[in-house]
Amino acid sequence: MTKRKILVTSALPYANAGLHLGHMLEQIQTDIWVRFQKMRGHECYYVCADDTHGAPIMLAAEKRGITPEQLVNEVRELHVADSQGFLIGHDNYYSTNSPENKALAEQVYLALKADDKIACRTIEQLFDPEKQMFLPDRFVKGECPKCSAKDQYGDNCEVCGATYAPTELKNPYSAVSGAKPVLKTSEHYFFRLGECADFLKQWTSGSSKLSDGVEQPHLQPESLNKMNEWIGGGLQDWDISRDAPYFGFEIPGAPGKYFYVWLDAPIGYMASFKNLCERLNLNFDEWFAKDSQTEMYHFIGKDILYFHALFWPAMLNYSGLRAPTGVFAHGFLTVDGQKMSKSRGTFIQAKSYLDCGLNPEWMRYYIAAKLNGRIEDIDLNLNDFVARVNSDLVGKFVNIASRSAGFIAKRFDGQLAAILNPDKDDLGTGLNLDLGTQVLGEIQREADSIAAMYEAREYANALRRIMTLADQVNFYVDQNKPWELAKQEGQDARLQEVCTVLINAFRLLTIYLKPVLPKLAEGVEAFLDVAPLSWSDAQTLLLGKKINAYQHLMQRIDPALIDKLIEANKQNMQATQDAPAAAAHEPLAETIKIDDFAKVDLRVGKVLECNFVEGSDKLLQFKVDLGFETRNIFSGIRKAYQEPEKLVGRHVIVVANLAERKMRFGVSQGMIVCASGVDDSEGLFLLDADAGVKPGMRVG
Repeated sequence: MTKRKILVTSALPYANAGLHLGHMLEQIQTDIWVRFQKMRGHECYYVCADDTHGAPIMLAAEKRGITPEQLVNEVRELHVADSQGFLIGHDNYYSTNSPENKALAEQVYLALKADDKIACRTIEQLFDPEKQMFLPDRFVKGECPKCSAKDQYGDNCEVCGATYAPTELKNPYSAVSGAKPVLKTSEHYFFRLGECADFLKQWTSGSSKLSDGVEQPHLQPESLNKMNEWIGGGLQDWDISRDAPYFGFEIPGAPGKYFYVWLDAPIGYMASFKNLCERLNLNFDEWFAKDSQTEMYHFIGKDILYFHALFWPAMLNYSGLRAPTGVFAHGFLTVDGQKMSKSRGTFIQAKSYLDCGLNPEWMRYYIAAKLNGRIEDIDLNLNDFVARVNSDLVGKFVNIASRSAGFIAKRFDGQLAAILNPDKDDLGTGLNLDLGTQVLGEIQREADSIAAMYEAREYANALRRIMTLADQVNFYVDQNKPWELAKQEGQDARLQEVCTVLINAFRLLTIYLKPVLPKLAEGVEAFLDVAPLSWSDAQTLLLGKKINAYQHLMQRIDPALIDKLIEANKQNMQATQDAPAAAAHEPLAETIKIDDFAKVDLRVGKVLECNFVEGSDKLLQFKVDLGFETRNIFSGIRKAYQEPEKLVGRHVIVVANLAERKMRFGVSQGMIVCASGVDDSEGLFLLDADAGVKPGMRVG
């Protein structure tokens, strides 16, 4: 077999929160494939990093009163812990906010510029007049220009899938302040993606010949169909710059202009690998040169296919670098047939799963048993999760060792039989003595077909076949009944032989399951006292060897743990809404004098009406009696007060001398005062007044 050189990545998690099970689906899929390749003897590296740049990080850090660098360092620790908790074997986990990434982003940009693939144009861009910043695409919301769906982001519609410029949104508003954005001109830099159509047609429909002669398509069939639609519809040049203030890398020769996060984020794959190359003394250029004979694969979610199958290969090609060997997209994870839900406790954080005492290999197995090489959503059915893991892993697989290892330890001092005798007389017991070697032979013959399934990412098929083999082994157990042989005189040799067959079958099945269950495989290797198992070990048997005492390898899932998990995630959501921040606080504003405070006219108001605002998931519309007049006020507290009718009659505090603000829903004539933590996820709370107050009374 030709030894391959393979670089593998999974999508870079954004540095704003811990990982959830949706993230783990992708990392588990990737990790299984990488572990399989390493077991086959290939030189394979798995790198990843945190995606750290962009306005969201800048704004989140600003709310916390810390620097963006401090924020991304905090989150990186969470991500590393989450990944390691699920046994993800990254060879390097890095950050896009690194010197390597800065140097490589500049290198790629300057190469594209030298190839005349960068254009500079003055554009009109949406600007938040309150926040005094140009708004990134995802910080403008409004109605989709294609299907009119409300509250869609400024770059694409989550309802119809259309992509567009934020200036095309109908009734736009700033997701930062809620203000209506204004158009303002700015000089921006563009990658001439439209000029890359011919190359992309060829690349997306093409394949790469691997070192063993196999043709690897660059895209899955579903991905290719989607790319053909996009290319056929005409590719637009890609805006790769953003204006200050922005957290990211400044564009060379363009003060105040920064690389858009989607330019330097995929280059983060290269940066993470370059950092690894420096540690391991690998030749980085060998892997990224235009004529590289190495392989590079990206495992991604279907929602970022556009960037990885169009922008990324075009950027690489026209900057003089190699394009990917393959882009493997997967679907989303649902829980009990629905999108993950915080209110139902099924938006499951990786850390919460581990903290509740659930074995990460249970989830690795279950997800693998659902995955294939196509772009399909997979469902985590919690009842099925318990049943499948208990049946397959404990009832079928681990049970093989537990039903045989004790006899080897107690009756034969841990010694396996030196030979298996398929033609030996059965002394009239009626047992088929040849069945043991038949079973082992059948398991060994499946090595190549199971390997092909792993290679094609058809994990569900692989595990189905492995469990069928486990069924055959358990049939052998039931036919030979070692517990009865142990009671019969003169059957010691036969008992040792039967148990040796079972231990060998268990070892072979462990080899096939090792990419999915690496920790359990380590336990089996310690039990058998053997070196780490490789795929080629499936061609040999373990005979005449002394093994160690068996230690139980896996427990059944107690359904009570699932109840605990759901409750914990509900509590996590409630804590996020209700609990005060322990580690962070909103920094104090600039010190003012009493004259400054006196300019703010705070009045007691009585709520006459309160209603949801159609078309907004954030606003409530109030009619407030200020004693001398009635005001119409919009307030962004809908998530905190889901029953607005209960606010009628309540006294609130109003900033009465605030300038009127035109919103797309109407005019807001003041502001209702609330308390909040470092961000809205900690909750919003209306300020109240003691009994006896009257509308119009001043506060202060």
